Amino acid sequence: MPRDPVRILYVGIKNVVVALRQNDGSELWRTKLKGSDFVSVLHDGEALFAANSGEVYRLDPESGAVLWKNPLKGLGMGLVSLATQRASAGGAAEVTALQKRQAAAAAAAAGAA
Repeated sequence: MPRDPVRILYVGIKNVVVALRQNDGSELWRTKLKGSDFVSVLHDGEALFAANSGEVYRLDPESGAVLWKNPLKGLGMGLVSLATQRASAGGAAEVTALQKRQAAAAAAAAGAA
């Protein structure tokens, strides 16, 4: 009988993201982030994101390694909320249409300025 995959709980606390096994609570890894305040964490089924002290990180969900970091320059040190957009089964066309609408809105806003 095949073993169930390890289910993971990602926890953000102070300046750390910790991965815990859901079945027994044992720690798999921890990654320290810059800063010392609240950590927002989002796993969208593929990617793992974390944010604190005004910076956003993409972490490897299996190891906790930092894949990239964006300091969100000029936006300060406030609390960060995270959300992702993922394509549905019909996907690419819907994402492309949304991107076209966003580009058109940005162009219209720039023309109004």
